[in-house]
Amino acid sequence: MKLQGKTALVTGGATGIGWGIAQALAGAGCRVGIAGRRADKLQAAAESWTQSPAIVWHPVDVADRASVAELFEWAAAALGPIAILVNSAGINIASRTMAAMQPAQWDEVLAINATGAYNCMYQVLPQMRARHDGLIINISSIAGKRAIALGGIAYCASKFAMTALGTAVGNEVAADGVRVTNIYPGEVNTPILENRPVKVSEERKAAMVQPEDFGDLVVALASLHPRAHVSELVLKPLVQEFC
Repeated sequence: MKLQGKTALVTGGATGIGWGIAQALAGAGCRVGIAGRRADKLQAAAESWTQSPAIVWHPVDVADRASVAELFEWAAAALGPIAILVNSAGINIASRTMAAMQPAQWDEVLAINATGAYNCMYQVLPQMRARHDGLIINISSIAGKRAIALGGIAYCASKFAMTALGTAVGNEVAADGVRVTNIYPGEVNTPILENRPVKVSEERKAAMVQPEDFGDLVVALASLHPRAHVSELVLKPLVQEFC
């Protein structure tokens, strides 16, 4: 297996897209660590993985720089040098219009979705640049390419910021042998749907892209020759328009 023995750290790794990716990477032979705000969710996810190598976990608040620094100190000891970083931590809120949203909600969404990705990239890039090798996957959103009402004001702004961050950093570190890929999910059946202003039907959820679909995609990206750089990918359900 091409990824046997490589290391991967996945934020937002206990549920949804992050967990789908973590399982796929572990199944491909990676030593995987998952991180997120809820220790109970992380522990339950890691313990549900019964294959080898085991998935390990550590709590983190990606919006808190001290917490992120602690995470990477732990990862260095538990996993070793990080070959693959997946920035999948993200939130959305039910108040998706400018009229309904409060300033504190804006701050929270931007802090986690945009600044959180920056904080993790800031920590991992020095080691990747020193090794002249590494892959960073940013889980952005179609709402980070098109400012759509479905995503909402704060979410769209945060994902546009994440998109620009990944693109600009990817251009900067290419000479160092480090690759950054932005993935833009469409509708995905994950717990973030619970914050939709309108309840999503089970029929619609079944038609959406599922978390495990991202696992296969990230394994394929990580298995490419280091000279091959995929800068952007859109993954959406067939039933969703891309406009």
